[in-house]
Amino acid sequence: MDINESVTSGGTLGVPNPGGKSNGTPGAQLLSAGTLTGEKVVNTVNDDLGKIEEIMLDVSSGRIAYAVLSFGTILGMGGKLFAIPWQALTLDTRNECFILDVDKERLEKAPGFNSDHWPSMSDPKWAASIHTYYDRRPYWE
Repeated sequence: MDINESVTSGGTLGVPNPGGKSNGTPGAQLLSAGTLTGEKVVNTVNDDLGKIEEIMLDVSSGRIAYAVLSFGTILGMGGKLFAIPWQALTLDTRNECFILDVDKERLEKAPGFNSDHWPSMSDPKWAASIHTYYDRRPYWE
């Protein structure tokens, strides 16, 4: 399922807009970033992988670069943050979550950071390594 299929399938995250008629809402293909932050992330076997903390925009290209995923936190404490390439996530509006096709063990070993020490996300070498880890083509190519 790709993001376009899941967003248009309905649910409260995607605003249903049958037939593309204007209904006074932005439509299923246009969502506020605030709507997506805090959403749960699961893998394909429904393991809880955490939640979306931030959505990082590449201002120069006008594209979403990463979702910042928190994993392993208890009551908002501890845990690790991960920059997940936006293309690695699928929005599941029926179940109101994102799907990341990665094993929990692989995520635990992924390059991450803590809330006090963010990486330089605009560094091309760092960015390429993150995309490679999640087997995604960099969005700027």
